[in-house]
Amino acid sequence: MPHAKSTSPESFRGPKHDESATKSFHEMRRKFIKGGLVTALVGPAIASLAKGSEPPIVSLRDETRKWRQGAEGQRQADQGDGTFLNPILSGDHPDPTILKDGDDYYMTFSSFNSFPGIVIWHSRDLVNWQPVGPALRKNLGTVWALDLCKHGNRYYIYIPGLPPGKGWGCFVIHADKIEGPWSDPIDLGIEGCIDPGHVVGEDGKRYLFVNGIRKIRLTDDGLATDGKLEPAYAPWRYPEEWVTENFAPEGPKLLRRGPWFYLVTAVGGTAGPATGHMVIAARSRSVHGPWEHCPHNPLVRTLSANEPWWSRGHATLVEGPAGDWWMVYHGYENGFRTLGRQTLLEPIEWTDDGWFKATGGDLGRPLPTPKGGTAVRHGLALSDDFSTNKFGVRWAFHDPGADEMDRVRYDGNSLELKGAGSSPSASSPLTCLAVDRAYQVEITMELIDAVEGAFLLYYNPKAFVGLGFTGEKAKTYQYATTEEWASVPLQGRKVRARITNDRHVVTYHYSLDDGQTWRRHPTRMEVAGMNHNVFGGFLSLRIGICALGAGRIRLSRFTYQAFEGTI
Repeated sequence: MPHAKSTSPESFRGPKHDESATKSFHEMRRKFIKGGLVTALVGPAIASLAKGSEPPIVSLRDETRKWRQGAEGQRQADQGDGTFLNPILSGDHPDPTILKDGDDYYMTFSSFNSFPGIVIWHSRDLVNWQPVGPALRKNLGTVWALDLCKHGNRYYIYIPGLPPGKGWGCFVIHADKIEGPWSDPIDLGIEGCIDPGHVVGEDGKRYLFVNGIRKIRLTDDGLATDGKLEPAYAPWRYPEEWVTENFAPEGPKLLRRGPWFYLVTAVGGTAGPATGHMVIAARSRSVHGPWEHCPHNPLVRTLSANEPWWSRGHATLVEGPAGDWWMVYHGYENGFRTLGRQTLLEPIEWTDDGWFKATGGDLGRPLPTPKGGTAVRHGLALSDDFSTNKFGVRWAFHDPGADEMDRVRYDGNSLELKGAGSSPSASSPLTCLAVDRAYQVEITMELIDAVEGAFLLYYNPKAFVGLGFTGEKAKTYQYATTEEWASVPLQGRKVRARITNDRHVVTYHYSLDDGQTWRRHPTRMEVAGMNHNVFGGFLSLRIGICALGAGRIRLSRFTYQAFEGTI
């Protein structure tokens, strides 16, 4: 999950910027980076970066990795020959938490500022996944790394949230069935903490571990705390000369296997240098410790910026269908931080001394598919005819207000979106995840009354590009501002718009005759820098749609198509 880390104020802002919130955010960030009660230590120095020890970032344009194509040309991990090629879920699926429930696997991710949020996915072989639906339908603001678990016959998701106007805290939702309905969030009263990890101790009691690494006991029903937050584990520390972002122990995930409790933790920082994030482990015979460091630490770490996956970490162990073991975690794709942190799967092996090792290397080659499972149909077609409500699975508002869904109305094969704000930076865009390195998207917009329809690639209110259609001209959005000099006359109240993102090079087209003829917009954009390391927030560059002003826009025939890329 985001570690005790920065989430720039824009990542949880409302429509209007609040300077006091900015100050409060930076104070919180400093506290988080200290890493808790007993591990409030300064992170390792990054002096080796100044010495030039970090390998240069190289292009993978001539790479030999080839993915099997799924729906809409999207990359598919399952290669159809008994192997798979990471990622198992492409696009922004960070901080994976995974649950084995009989022969089924369920996984979900941090949803950050997207709402409805916490989309649950289902698999029976760990490689092929289908969405179940969103579990969070009451807005908690920013949502970071979760823990999905089952206790008795009930499912729980423990959530770190930053509700509007409040500080970070931990919440829980629960359901009797994985598909829901899920309860409203319950505030556990654990202030200033993130990344909860659930475990049942040898005493039969339930506990949450949080960033730091600290723990607190829960009541037997798991819906309240029953004790005080206390130190749990002082994590293994890497050598001072390693190039990392900061120490930031986070994302504790716990497992009981045989006589041992295993505690898997992330350190080194979620983003920053490609070599920063890593996976470490410890074990104890009691949930109360003492914990011993794994002699193989770090179990996973990107060693060079030449590798295909950067900043690998935040792992959970899971038993495969045939009894073998795997590790699920996230990483940035080399050269494509704009896609966010994608979900990766790596085999592990248990050693005779009761420890485990990761055996997948740098994940740049196909690996044998887990044995014993059955494949579900993988992925999700992103194209939408708007005949049914697909919020949560395909669409989400970015940083919405409490009544944002009131702006939405379905009408036959169209969606009407009421205007809000005068620019994309002062609105809550409707967003769709981008999952490929090169793709083309189209939408038909009809302008009703005094409104502007904007079609964007959107990171956050300070980072977006795209076009705005007013009925009289096509406006150009660059650098999160309107570039009036680059606007062109365009008379028409109904337009079909196209955005082509070819490995960060963005080209726009539009048509006034429903796609029979197209006109290329005279301005292009390069968007490789629209990622967390530049703008903060731990987000991804998504497809965005805004209705600006007092009127509304009618949307129809949204299409998504991935392609190999030519740049």
